[in-house]
Amino acid sequence: MTTTPLAELTGKYTIDPAHTQIGFVARHAMVTKVRGAFNEFEGSGHFDGADPSKSSVSLTIKAASIDTRNEQRDGHLRTNDFLDAPTYPLITFVSTAVEQLGDTDFRLTGDLTIKDVTRPLSIDFVYQGSATDPFGNLRVGFEGSVPISRKEFGITWNAALEGGGVLVGDKVVLEFEVSAIREP
Repeated sequence: MTTTPLAELTGKYTIDPAHTQIGFVARHAMVTKVRGAFNEFEGSGHFDGADPSKSSVSLTIKAASIDTRNEQRDGHLRTNDFLDAPTYPLITFVSTAVEQLGDTDFRLTGDLTIKDVTRPLSIDFVYQGSATDPFGNLRVGFEGSVPISRKEFGITWNAALEGGGVLVGDKVVLEFEVSAIREP
């Protein structure tokens, strides 16, 4: 990893899906967490290193690509009880603002759309660095996470537990580990 000055990183970038993870964590049965990821997505953006407020990002995720390493649960998550992937095949995020909070800290604000419900969202990211890969591509890395309420996106299915509480928690933490390649 190099510590290239941010101003030298200005350019258009494409998310590298082979080296990026878009995951989530949700409370299950009030005693544990279920982790999962989306396996199919694409995204791009423009980074302005001299003035990060002029930067932008867009991301499109295929809802049916949800993967919690449990085929039966994944099938249920694709139904109308949760993501309704046949009706709403895409989850999208489009930035509306980028703010630099510190040397390596950024806040990305934008509109997240799930099941045709759009809500504003701010995600704090940490710049992990840059490197030129063996193929001559300049790569940058960012990591961030944000909690959301699934109910705010119309995902309300649940089941009461015998001893009290519910099967699925409302809070879902979205996690992003992004590797993006600068276009020539």
